[in-house]
Amino acid sequence: MTFTAIPFEFLVSALVTILVVVDPVGLVPAFLAVTHGLPEKSRPHVAVRACLIATAILAGSALIGNWLLHALSISLPAFRIAGGLLLFSIASEMVFGVRVTRQTEAAEQAIEERVRNIAAFPLAIPLMAGPGAITASVLLSGRSGGDPVKLAMLLAVIAAIMGLCLLVFLLATRIGNLLGSTANMVMSRLLGVLLAALAVQFVIDGVKVTMGG
Repeated sequence: MTFTAIPFEFLVSALVTILVVVDPVGLVPAFLAVTHGLPEKSRPHVAVRACLIATAILAGSALIGNWLLHALSISLPAFRIAGGLLLFSIASEMVFGVRVTRQTEAAEQAIEERVRNIAAFPLAIPLMAGPGAITASVLLSGRSGGDPVKLAMLLAVIAAIMGLCLLVFLLATRIGNLLGSTANMVMSRLLGVLLAALAVQFVIDGVKVTMGG
């Protein structure tokens, strides 16, 4: 495989989409809230387990998502349109600050209920591998067109983003103190605008295929 044969456009699209949807830095407040009261030595174990679960969910979505759509007789263009609308909804929540509030509420509920396996809920699901991330994985898998190179890139991107989440979780206390509430708010809104543009592109792609364009 030559250097020019590498599908960089797909790689960049997958990286930006998954990164913005998962938003590792934006998960810092939720992680700190969920693990509040836990011994300091227990936080790394929670972070590792949450990242492994989320990786398995997103990788599974990328690998069997298209097969599942076919089994349910759902066309990929229809899923692109629906997925784009869902991603746009998440983007609007990020821009207007709703998503952060919901993440904090979910984290607080987990603390109050003392959920035994907080790595699985609410960290892995729905904060890391939520509907938006799962939808993005399936959409990107469909965009790969069955190309094993592109699919391998998508799985590598998922693993890399989850690795970034792990690093962020391990440094959560320092990052939270460094950024502060204002920086977190500004970053969330900027990423929301970018995600909105990507979501609109998904819808456009779906409409073009549906109309035969």
